[in-house]
Amino acid sequence: MALAKLDVVVLDCPDPRALAGFYAAVLGGTVEEHDDWVDLRVNDAQTLAFQAAPGHVPPKWPAPDGSQQFHLDLTVEDLDVAEKGVLALGARPLDAEDRSRTFRVYADPAGHPFCLCAC
Repeated sequence: MALAKLDVVVLDCPDPRALAGFYAAVLGGTVEEHDDWVDLRVNDAQTLAFQAAPGHVPPKWPAPDGSQQFHLDLTVEDLDVAEKGVLALGARPLDAEDRSRTFRVYADPAGHPFCLCAC
């Protein structure tokens, strides 16, 4: 039997409202603002939250002397269409050159790595 239930995944960032807006544009859902915390509630999915961290240092990817800390895998129908969308929203490619793979790696506007993965 499990000891706990996963409630929410939280990302530290310098601007919670802006990063929640980025992910809301990518995933849909409803943004709920609190003092220094913003929730993104997506129907039938895990809540994604964003917490103010003024000294936030983006993870390094890839870097043998640093850590990506974590990343999100986002499933998409069409990699090319999704790529155009996330780049227009402010993502930047980290490892998207290999078009033969079923995934591409990007950084969100605060520097967190995420993958677009073909279903």
